[in-house]
Amino acid sequence: MRRTKEDVLNELPEKTEITLRVELSPEEQALYDNLRQEAIMNLESDKKNPLRALAEITKLRQAACNPRLVNPKLTLPSSKMQAFLGLVSQLGSGGHRALVFSQFTSHLALVKEELDKSGISYLYLDGSTPAQERSRLVKQFQTGDELLFLISLKAGGVGLNLTAADYVIHLDPWWNPAVEDQASDRAYRIGQERPVTVYRIIAAGTIEEKIIRLHQNKRSMADALLQDADLYTNISADDIIKLLRESADAIK
Repeated sequence: MRRTKEDVLNELPEKTEITLRVELSPEEQALYDNLRQEAIMNLESDKKNPLRALAEITKLRQAACNPRLVNPKLTLPSSKMQAFLGLVSQLGSGGHRALVFSQFTSHLALVKEELDKSGISYLYLDGSTPAQERSRLVKQFQTGDELLFLISLKAGGVGLNLTAADYVIHLDPWWNPAVEDQASDRAYRIGQERPVTVYRIIAAGTIEEKIIRLHQNKRSMADALLQDADLYTNISADDIIKLLRESADAIK
């Protein structure tokens, strides 16, 4: 007999999902706003170039995560990184372990720097990790005591059983809910005996928050903005410019 998805879910412990909104510092917000205005001007002057649109959107998404993703020479502290490290400290003191996901390997590289400075144990996996090493890392996390497992979007969608973790942290939102859920299900699956908590860390007042709200009402536009595809197959440059001009509170 084959069990339905509902039957499997009924066997699992509770799952709690939390969105952690992080306010950017005034300096970070000023950087973000300057990039947003620059993106609008660039798109207005080059509306027929889909690569320009994708580049501008990506830059804003990265700026919402950490100023160093936009310019490695910047020394502005990342509010999102500080929030993440505070959460990790709480997890460690509570005896929990976590999977940490990001779409950007460059973002995970900055996380690794901070964890190394703090002496926090972790494992790392991305799309370039060979299959044999991937299996070894999964086994090590399942049987070891590393606090965190850092995983890229490309590597973490399917095929990983990581029930040793009871927390999942999404450093930057995967605005396609199905993809995000697939990542969270690396921990929330058969074999998990503890309640699982999923955190999504969102930079308030940025494109992260805007597209999450937009996704609820205009799914096709949000999907196009956040996938590595031709933005103009589904939306226009004017749509993107309008999105960037609106305040987060204006999207309902």
